[in-house]
Parts: sequence; structure tokens; C-alpha cells
Amino acid sequence: MEKSQWGSKIGFILAAAGSAIGLGALWRFPYMTAEHGGGAFLLIFLLFTLVVGLPLLLSEFVIGRAGGRNPIDSFEYLGGKKWFRLFGWSGNIAVILLLSFYSVIGGWILLYLFVAFINTVGILPISDYEGMFGQIVTNPLYVILGQGVFLLLTVFIVAQGVQKGLERASKIMMPLLFILFLIIIIRSLTLPNAMEGVEFFLTPSFENINAEAVLYALGQSFFALSIGATTMITYASYLDNTHNLTKSALYIVLMNVTISIMAGLAIFPAIASFEMENVFGPGLIFIVLPQVFSEIALGNVFYILFLIAFLFATLTSAISMIEINVANAIKGNENKRKIMAYVFGLIVFIVGMPSALSEGVLNNVQFFAGTIFDNVDFLVSNMILPLNALISSIFVGYILEHSVIRNQVGVRENSAMYPLFKAWIFLLKFILPIIIVLVFIMNIVNFF
Repeated sequence: MEKSQWGSKIGFILAAAGSAIGLGALWRFPYMTAEHGGGAFLLIFLLFTLVVGLPLLLSEFVIGRAGGRNPIDSFEYLGGKKWFRLFGWSGNIAVILLLSFYSVIGGWILLYLFVAFINTVGILPISDYEGMFGQIVTNPLYVILGQGVFLLLTVFIVAQGVQKGLERASKIMMPLLFILFLIIIIRSLTLPNAMEGVEFFLTPSFENINAEAVLYALGQSFFALSIGATTMITYASYLDNTHNLTKSALYIVLMNVTISIMAGLAIFPAIASFEMENVFGPGLIFIVLPQVFSEIALGNVFYILFLIAFLFATLTSAISMIEINVANAIKGNENKRKIMAYVFGLIVFIVGMPSALSEGVLNNVQFFAGTIFDNVDFLVSNMILPLNALISSIFVGYILEHSVIRNQVGVRENSAMYPLFKAWIFLLKFILPIIIVLVFIMNIVNFF
């Protein structure tokens, strides 16, 4: 049975970066940076990304390639105990839940692309963007259709295989994502008073930094790299032993930080130019930005380009989530790939239907964090993913043999890099578990 592998190093890096770059980078990061001190928040985020995100990302790469299997089997193989399979199952469940509401937003993007197109060609001129957003997200037919089409696109790519599907799609979408953002940034920076938006986004303002801001920066660095979902374990299992894991992790961190900053430079100069209120989440992407771009020459075209870039980022993340489940199910038998891709796509679609309908017919179903959508988001992002990241940190720090780890990262004892290796292991054993538990506890405290 031939094992799936990446066709090239750049293919793996682009696919892994695509998995990490998603909704958090495109609407959560710019808002939090602006709200919590601008450049000061950015500096803290960069620090945490290097100290927390990068070590955790590398630990998941080590588990993936050393195991050489799907996450469930890799944990058992490397840990030597059958119950370690539970760690892989936790990631499996997490990504199904994560994609169940992620695909809802992917559907919104597709619906908005259609609406933006008919608005641009003059078929249906739009002026009330807030009202339009409400009409879309509360209409059961629209949201279910959008979610279904988004999942079909995702599953189709995954069904083609690692090289012909995941790698090929990432090689197309990731470069285009950067190109589209460059085009939008150039247009945003040429608007009147655009530099006010740049200053708002980048200028350090430490008086706005408090404990909450530091926690948000820590959480953003933690989730920005797709850590805790076992996507990186799955992707690394397709690597051969010649691939440098440390360099790949650094490249992915750099790409993620770059696209986060680019998103801010695309959004805030345009908003500042028209003195729009700074909002976040769906309101930023689906209400404020179309209104801003409608005031710009060829603005509708630029908004369509932004939505396409947004779609690419969302799709590359969704692909990795389906791939985890497919890898766990087929156990290297590629003949089963297509059928299992569509099976898991259907499962996610069914699980996600309540989230899709939570702004409309199920809006009266409110508990704990709010709507069904809000609760699934909170459960995955604030509870399951931190616990999974804690598992990876402890597994590599305490359970995996150091000789195996050194072999994976290419560090020999008494080499010049060995002190850095020991510092990394120290972080995984003693520092990162404390930080992750702190994030987990603070999330719970903030919730209640």
C-alpha cells in the first residue's frame, strides 16, 4: 500500500500555512490589534507567536512525521499504549465541530460573492448592507445552500488526494491570496486619510495594554497556527525524512503573521478614510467593508477580490479539517479516499445545520454562550483546542523519547543547536502547559 506524500516541500508549507491562515487572521486579528494598543498588541502577539505558537507547532510536526500515520494511530504507535488513541480522537471530534460552524461562514462568503457580483453588474443595486446581511443569515434556504456548496468545494479538493488535491489547491490559492491582498492594500493606501488607519493599526499605544489584552494576544498566537486540531499532525505525517521541520515551522509562522498584518493594512486604511465605526466579526466583513468599498471607484470589484481572498483562506483551512477525518478513516488506503471524503462532508453538513440556522429559525434557542453557533464556537475554540494543545506539549515533552525527537528535528547531542533543543523541551515540559492551562482557565472565567 503506497503511502501518501507531499510532492514538494513548498507544497507542504503552503498547505500547512493555508490550514493556519483563516478567519482568525482575516477579521479577529485586525480588530484585536486596534482595540488593544495597536502596535503594542502586535509586538506582544509576535512575541507569543515565537515563544508559544512556534514550539507547539513544531511539537505537532514531530508527532506527525515520527508517527507516519493518522493522528489516532500515531499517538498509539509513539506512546506505546492503546488508550493514547483517545488523543487522536479528540482532534477528530474537534475538527468536525469546528468545521460545522466554519462551513457556515464559508457559505456566507459564497452568498456574498454572488450578491456582490449581481450588485456590481447592476442587476440588484444594494444600499442597505446591514439589512442585506440580516436577510441572508436568517434565511434557512440561503444559509443551508451556502454551507452545502462550500462543503462540496472542500470535499471535492480533498477527494483528489494529497498531491492532486490538497497540494495543487494550496499552490494555486495561497499565492493568489497574497496577490489579492497586495492589490487591495495598494488601493486602500491610496485613499484620502489612509495613513490614519495605518497609524491606528500599527502605532504602539501601551496605555491600552492590560491583562485582558495580553490574554487576547496569547490566545491569538495560540489559535493562529491551527494548533490543537491535529491538522498539523496529519499534514506532517505525509512528509519524508529529508524535510526540515524547524524551517517549515518558521516559514509557516512568518506567512501567518504576514497575512494577518496584510489583512489589517487592507481593512483599516479604507475604514479610516470613510470614518466608519470599527467593528469586528461578521459586521466588519459583511456590513462595514461592502459599505466602505461602495464609496470607492471600482470599489465593488475590490470587494469581490477581497471576498475571493477570504474564500481561499477559509477553504484552505476547511480542507485540512476534512483531511484529518479522511486520513483517520482510510489508514493509508487511498482507494477509500473519495467515498470517505464525501461521507465526512455529509457528516459535517448535518452537524452544522443547527449552527447555520442559529441566526434564523433557531435564534430563540439560547443557552450558555448564546446561540447554537456561539456555543459550538466556544466549546471548540476555548476548551477542546487548548486541551489538545496541552496534550501535544506534554506528549512530546514527557512521553516521546528524546532520541526520536532529536532525529525528527535534526539535532545531535553536543551540537551547536543542542542548547536550543533543550530550551524547546523545557518550554514544552514546564512553561507551555502552565500557559495553556492559564488560557483555559481564563476562558472559563470570562465565560461565567
